[in-house]
Amino acid sequence: MMQLPLFEPPIWTVGQLTHYLRDLLEGDEELQDLRVIGEISNFARPASGHLYFTLKDSTCSLKCVMWRNAAARLNFPLRDGLAVEVHGSLGIYETAGQYQLYADQIRPAGEGALYQEFLRLKARLEAEGLFDPARKRPLPAWPQRIGIVTSPTGAALRDMLNTLRRRYPLVEVTLAPTAVQGEEAPQGIIAALQALNQLVHPDIILVARGGGSIEDLWAFNDEGVARAIAASPAPVISGVGHETDFTIADFVSDLRAPTPTAAAELATPNRLDLSIMLDERLQRLARGLQQRLSALRWKHNGLSNQFSLRSPLMRIRSQRQQVDELSRRLGQELMHQQQIQRLHLAGIQQRLATLNPAAILRRGYALVVQPDGKILRSVTQVSPNQEIVVRMQDGALHAQIKTIQPLGQVAAATEESQ
Repeated sequence: MMQLPLFEPPIWTVGQLTHYLRDLLEGDEELQDLRVIGEISNFARPASGHLYFTLKDSTCSLKCVMWRNAAARLNFPLRDGLAVEVHGSLGIYETAGQYQLYADQIRPAGEGALYQEFLRLKARLEAEGLFDPARKRPLPAWPQRIGIVTSPTGAALRDMLNTLRRRYPLVEVTLAPTAVQGEEAPQGIIAALQALNQLVHPDIILVARGGGSIEDLWAFNDEGVARAIAASPAPVISGVGHETDFTIADFVSDLRAPTPTAAAELATPNRLDLSIMLDERLQRLARGLQQRLSALRWKHNGLSNQFSLRSPLMRIRSQRQQVDELSRRLGQELMHQQQIQRLHLAGIQQRLATLNPAAILRRGYALVVQPDGKILRSVTQVSPNQEIVVRMQDGALHAQIKTIQPLGQVAAATEESQ
């Protein structure tokens, strides 16, 4: 008998199984970095901008999706029947339950070998130092002559000339025409670079062409072209293809522009910016002249003042003012001296009044004189019976001396009376 299992296997929902398979696919590193070659069929590009197509070979087919941001970087149109090489990662579209390739890069089949050659040459020239930023030269701010290496019939030349005419019409432009595609293009580009440097001596050289496939741009991946650009005495701006295109010429040039038009813009100043700069410099010049005139005016006024101060008329006016000042000071000094003398005289008068005999007499004193007017100062100057005159405040007394009593006797008599 057949023995039944003790545990039944789990039952999956469709969503659980789909999630499980998605995790298996997305967890496999090999399936997240794929390059698949096939032929495009059922190509569709809806309004969303995403690309939907099937990649097939003789036996199988694979659904593919390319999102809008990655599709914007494509430099060639996709169509049914086109053989391509697609890079991307494998995943599952859960709603439909189907696996599909999410593409991020697409290039025509056969470019793989060219791309590998591009990588080998790039690595070798980089090892030689041709891409070293230290060897790249700055561009002149005001170029007088610009050389252009491109096809004389391409749209790139027309775009560059229009840009140069619009931005900087003063510049002199010289075209060195050459093929920019095909087997003869590398030698033509090299010869054009050499002719410009030997005959024209431009300030800047623009090497440019429009976009295209890797085969179309292959002339700018030539080793000889790269070395000619590196050896150019004039700095070189490369403007090859579109923004997403890179060539060896871009790496070795002094400056890489995403497009030919951008190369012309990078090579020249904008005349609108020049106009603004000229206006600013004119204003600075005007301010400088105004400041200079003001400084000269101050200097002139200072010299005029110095001349006026040194002129005879100014000296006369100054000395006249000094005379007026001295006169004023002399008058003040005289008044001051008069006040001092007046005060001194008043003091003398006061002292004379104090010493005046009449003033003494008014205080009760008397003045004794001889008849001849001689003042008697001592009793020894008179004798008994001698006539004397006693002058008082309000008159004089005529008297005769009876007795003479010295001072000692007067003091003794005074003490006895007391």
